[in-house]
Amino acid sequence: MEGKFYNIDQVAEILGMHHKTIRKFIAEGKLGASKVGKQWRISSQDLNAFMEQKVSADNKQVEADEEIKISANETNSRVIRPKINVSTVIEVNELGKEQYMRISNTLIAVMNSKDPSLGNSTINMKYNEREDRLKIMLWGTMKFTEEMLSIISLLTDCLNEGGKS
Repeated sequence: MEGKFYNIDQVAEILGMHHKTIRKFIAEGKLGASKVGKQWRISSQDLNAFMEQKVSADNKQVEADEEIKISANETNSRVIRPKINVSTVIEVNELGKEQYMRISNTLIAVMNSKDPSLGNSTINMKYNEREDRLKIMLWGTMKFTEEMLSIISLLTDCLNEGGKS
């Protein structure tokens, strides 16, 4: 029975890489692929072999809840563990400028803590003074996002208890 085949964009999405990086891996022979017409196709076996090499080379560990399964069939299945990133937007309404400053300073301090678990995570904030609204954009691991949402929840709860400045 033939295994599943992926195109370059699907593999890029699975691996969290740019499609040009996938093309480079194919050109360098690091990732097995077959040309079908003008399109490259990557078999699940080639993708799994590449992932095993990549994981061995990087020696990275990812939590079990981030597992996905790519399989040709039930007898020939392998579990790969990709890195998962999450993006989210939080909108905080009815927030005075002084409250905004407290929240933003605290969140910036957390980001500047240089905690290795933050990885390449990012935070962007935009405050609309006219509408008393703060938008916080987060991008990073699930753990980072969970921790930041917890901090934001705690900060906004404390501010709500103290009233609007």
